[in-house]
Amino acid sequence: MTISEYHCVALREQAMTIAGRLVETPDKVFDFFQSEMRSSPRFTPGVENFCVLHINTRRRITGWMVLSTGTLDTLLVHPREVFRAAIVANSAAVILLHNHPSCDPCPSEADIKVTRDMIRAGQLLRIEVLDHVIIGDMLLPEASRQWCSLRELGYFF
Repeated sequence: MTISEYHCVALREQAMTIAGRLVETPDKVFDFFQSEMRSSPRFTPGVENFCVLHINTRRRITGWMVLSTGTLDTLLVHPREVFRAAIVANSAAVILLHNHPSCDPCPSEADIKVTRDMIRAGQLLRIEVLDHVIIGDMLLPEASRQWCSLRELGYFF
């Protein structure tokens, strides 16, 4: 039997500036990504990174993790890994997010399929998937749209 280390950044490991930050809109998810996650040593710029925000019943962040680091245009993600961390972190809900190094935040067919798979898995576990936010160009001016919400696009049923 092998023992593997599993790490989810919990609030007790973070500065108090993120403790209980409310993330009710994709804008706030993007702001959290820009301020906290992008500078993390676990985030690898230039390739796709799949991240999960752990949310409590009051829609506040309790922790986050970079779940998967992929290639320039591909990620491998499975509901088992997403919800294992959510169960360990005692999350009521999760917000999925990943970046597109191409700077185009539009979802691919694979992004849509993964989102639907995660929603179904979350329904079985009673852990709600609140949104899946795709981050595009992280350096554009504030007026330009830098992210895409699959919930806002109508891919959540």
